[in-house]
Amino acid sequence: MTVAHARTLGLAVLIIALLAVPYVLPALGATFWVNIVAEILIWSLLAASVNLLLGYVGLLSFGQALYFGFGMYGVALSINAWDVGFWPALAIGIVAASAMALVAGILAVRLTWHYFAIITIVFSLIFYFAAMSMKWLTGGDDGVSFTPPPVLKVGGYTLSLADATVQYYVILAIVAVCFALTALIVNSPLGLSFKAIRENDRRAALIGINVYRTRLIAFVIAGALAGASGALFAFFGRYASASYMFYQVSGEAVVWAIVGGASSLLGPLFGAGVLIIFRELVSNVWEHY
Repeated sequence: MTVAHARTLGLAVLIIALLAVPYVLPALGATFWVNIVAEILIWSLLAASVNLLLGYVGLLSFGQALYFGFGMYGVALSINAWDVGFWPALAIGIVAASAMALVAGILAVRLTWHYFAIITIVFSLIFYFAAMSMKWLTGGDDGVSFTPPPVLKVGGYTLSLADATVQYYVILAIVAVCFALTALIVNSPLGLSFKAIRENDRRAALIGINVYRTRLIAFVIAGALAGASGALFAFFGRYASASYMFYQVSGEAVVWAIVGGASSLLGPLFGAGVLIIFRELVSNVWEHY
């Protein structure tokens, strides 16, 4: 069996396993773990945003929680203020995160190495403290709750996140689309530019790659992935909180990406899965873990 065949087989097994989760786990008396798998899928997107920058462009960001938070609040505030539907709210969350990433990236991607990591933390802290102080808008640490609109409503037929199975498959579908788009990007000419810059940015510039623009594009795409993760987490928890914008959340995503394997497309999923499952198992042993 070739490596390509083994990867295809492994991917097929993973897809079948994820599709079977809402039916197999309850049958085994582990209904609680369906939500844990959904949470792993959501957090894997945040880890994927870190991985895109670290594994493919060579930039270590500790500020992805900022865009995660913008995705959360994009969903919560748009639903509460404008009473938008599920898909418009999801789009608003992703666009808000991408716009914030563009603003921060214009300044941040001029730097590299530890300087880049530091400036991403600074941006994250600035907006974290701003969000904590603007309780009239964000709810601060308490957050903002909302009632999620139906995913789909056609005539008398309604798909609602109130159904745990529907919620799981909606999360799985959106996460799968995000990973598929990421795969297309990293295997495209743009992705090759990412890797060239990761290996040696000076040589990349010599062969005609606009290093600044390419890094900025990667930064915005990573912000969009983090925003999608935040938007899904908002729907999952039915609220948005400024506490998730703290750089500690970014640090966890960095650990998930590294454990899963930087520059590995599905590494963030496995990294997040291993550590979140470990957390749940350990919390059954040590109450205050």
